[in-house]
Amino acid sequence: MITRAGAVVAGAAVVLLLAGLGADYPELVMLGLAGVAALVVAGVWMLARPKLAVVRQVSPSRVQAGAAAYGVLTVTNTGRRRSPPSLVVETVDGRRVAVPVPSLAAGDEFATVYPLPTGRRGRYVIPAPTVGHPDPLRLFQVERAGSGESVLYVHPKVHPIAPVPAGGPREVEGATSAGSPQGGVAFHSLRGYQPGDDWRRIHWKSTARNGTLMVRHNVIPDEPRHLIVLDTSAKPYDDESFEEAVQVAASVCVAADRSNFPLACRTTANPAGEDASGASEVTSALDLLSGAQRSPEDRGLPALTDVVRDVVAAGESAALTIVTGRAGPGQPAVLTAMRRDFPTVTLVRIGRTEPIPLSAGVCTIDARTSSEFAVRWNRLFPR
Repeated sequence: MITRAGAVVAGAAVVLLLAGLGADYPELVMLGLAGVAALVVAGVWMLARPKLAVVRQVSPSRVQAGAAAYGVLTVTNTGRRRSPPSLVVETVDGRRVAVPVPSLAAGDEFATVYPLPTGRRGRYVIPAPTVGHPDPLRLFQVERAGSGESVLYVHPKVHPIAPVPAGGPREVEGATSAGSPQGGVAFHSLRGYQPGDDWRRIHWKSTARNGTLMVRHNVIPDEPRHLIVLDTSAKPYDDESFEEAVQVAASVCVAADRSNFPLACRTTANPAGEDASGASEVTSALDLLSGAQRSPEDRGLPALTDVVRDVVAAGESAALTIVTGRAGPGQPAVLTAMRRDFPTVTLVRIGRTEPIPLSAGVCTIDARTSSEFAVRWNRLFPR
């Protein structure tokens, strides 16, 4: 592929040749032929392409906005000849990051670390790095895409706030449900024996009565759960207030995690949440919030009943925190319905808000920014 410099040399060579021949000016002809010779030599040079294996890792793969993240690049010359100097190009959030690679002998390896842009929150899919092979005069360049893409999560900024108040007791022998994790000490029900069950849990009286082996189904008792919902519809926000709302939701998630209770984070556009296999609940929540965007198709809080469905088991104590912007016409009715299902409901409104009638038991915090929210939250719920 011809570069901008190569195109200039080619155009100049044609002009010089035509001018020299037309004016019978041998010096111009010689300059034109020199340009042609440079292009030919550069083209021949490009035939010997290096064999480079490129491996790129992102470390760490999850950072808070403004924190440092790095690309760790390892380039190995797998060919039999020395490779010429090359250029590895990364593209992150629309920005190109160029990493020069020196000439490498056969079998040699070059490793380097370079910073990645993390100024804005987001979920950035970093495509495979591109290896550029130019000639010494930079007249031609061949680019070859590597293999393997990476994902960089830039989480929202978090403000230190008090833990979310949770409804219900936290006891060893607390309430249980069919969705409770197995392996605890709380008795939930009797069930049929399955291969691998502990024989010490066999309930002999029920076994004798039913004629089949019955075992005690012990689970870890349900604990108060925190459900944080971010309104991602377009109407309640402007650009600045939405970013502040995302930081509020992230701050509440981190505070809930510090209280050591289970938590779940949802957006009105994504009732299923983030699928982060193997990640903790708070990490999955921050991953979800890192990619949250406003959408005009999002119904907002009127879709709240769809969001909370299956998140909290029936009869499980839960605290609900809703983060939104300006009030919509159906907001009071939605909050009234949520108050019947959740012992604790907190509504956080960010930006320029107006008063609305709320049902009893709904705690409301209005703030212009996430910093102002943190101050008011800590006053309302002191540590």
